[in-house]
Amino acid sequence: MDSITHTGRPGLDELVPSRYAFRVGDIDVLVVSDGLLSLKTPNLATNAEPAKVAGWLDDMFLPPDEMVWPLNVIVVRSGGRTILIDSGLGQEQPKFAKAGRWALRLESAGIDLASVTDVVLTHMHFDHVGGLLVEGVKERLLRPDVPIHAAAAEAKFWASPDFSHNASMPVWFPDAARSAANRFLADYGRQLRLFEAEHEVAPGVLVRRTGGHTVGHSVVHLASGGDRLTFLGDAVLPAGFDHPDWYNAFEHDPEDAARVRIGLLRELAVTREPLVACHLPFPSLGRVAAAGDVFRFVPAYWEY
Repeated sequence: MDSITHTGRPGLDELVPSRYAFRVGDIDVLVVSDGLLSLKTPNLATNAEPAKVAGWLDDMFLPPDEMVWPLNVIVVRSGGRTILIDSGLGQEQPKFAKAGRWALRLESAGIDLASVTDVVLTHMHFDHVGGLLVEGVKERLLRPDVPIHAAAAEAKFWASPDFSHNASMPVWFPDAARSAANRFLADYGRQLRLFEAEHEVAPGVLVRRTGGHTVGHSVVHLASGGDRLTFLGDAVLPAGFDHPDWYNAFEHDPEDAARVRIGLLRELAVTREPLVACHLPFPSLGRVAAAGDVFRFVPAYWEY
């Protein structure tokens, strides 16, 4: 992965490179930041008492009314395949002016999309498929023979989406999500390679449907030698460790999402394997510690 981890230049508007490279056995992993999503804090926990949410935000030194959620994607190389897992927001939007740095930061990392052999989607929200909708990506960079792996349940949901299981969604969200998913399916539907429960994309790269956050939400397990890593997608957000039973406003089935989240965190606490997630502070690499029903995120020390 020398062409990814050691070359390229920082973007002209960046103080530091927004990428972090490491290895899982023989698998190369690169976490790339697509920026930050600014969201109103009531979206953090729709089933919690406002005072408790305010207390958590204060304990975390976060503002009471609006916070930023990081947006991370990863690039994996295994068995001669280069796999893009999620694609971020893709381009700057007025509502999310601090995100949409996908193209800039892949270029800065020396990643040529023409070298991508596979795409894996944890789910089809606009901040995960948006990069594929950037003008020119499909025509000039991402070849039509590149398979895009996603859960069959996810594609089926977006063919006729139903948001009725979460009445706390922001009013703007269903239309924004539906619009992006429709564009994605129109542009890339023929490239979809759908799986039911799990699918091995490359040696040691297994994508597994969990449901919860969306009907077909999936996580990606990496395994090589004795090393392991799980990419959690949106299964866990920053408050999900201290309060895994809190529902966030963007979960399609909040009750099921909490069940999935707790199950994954318990699993990772037992195996002690590291994780990466879309909306944890960059580079989001760390482990889970457990004390009863409460979990703690333990960031990994940076290696360089």
